[in-house]
Amino acid sequence: MKIIAISGSLRAGSGNTAVLRAATRLAPAGVSIELFDGIADLPFFNPDDEGERLPASVGAMRDVIGSADGLLISSPEYARGVAGVMKNALDWLVGSFEFPNKPVALINTSPRATHALAALTLTLETMSARLVPDAFLTLPLLGTVNDEESIVANADLAEPLRQAISRFAAEIEALHQAR
Repeated sequence: MKIIAISGSLRAGSGNTAVLRAATRLAPAGVSIELFDGIADLPFFNPDDEGERLPASVGAMRDVIGSADGLLISSPEYARGVAGVMKNALDWLVGSFEFPNKPVALINTSPRATHALAALTLTLETMSARLVPDAFLTLPLLGTVNDEESIVANADLAEPLRQAISRFAAEIEALHQAR
């Protein structure tokens, strides 16, 4: 099973990216989590660029999304909203055939970042994502200096992350069996 992880942060020391990198190491046997790092290469969304004018970076992202069994997203909250780079990436997926009905799990790295999580959930519902709320997770990383290594080494962070990924993989497997 292949899960694509997308961070909505471009910061080098991003907690969102760190938790997704940790997830790649905590995935159960038979589950591969790959971090998509091309989000910064996407141009601003412009519906005029759909079809024959589709930018190569957007086509590449759509191909990656299309090859995935599910998406794991972690994005910060900026000014009580979804990070612009994440919203831009999602806007490029609205008109795609690769995204609808794709299983999606969300990781929130700040217990107080509830506005962006709610907005992201609403956007994904509108886009026909198959949200898996049982695999949603909020980790208390705000104000900490946690990187991939420290998250994996800290049982209070690693174990809930491992369990969320397992629940997500189980839901994806159940969807495959139902088809």
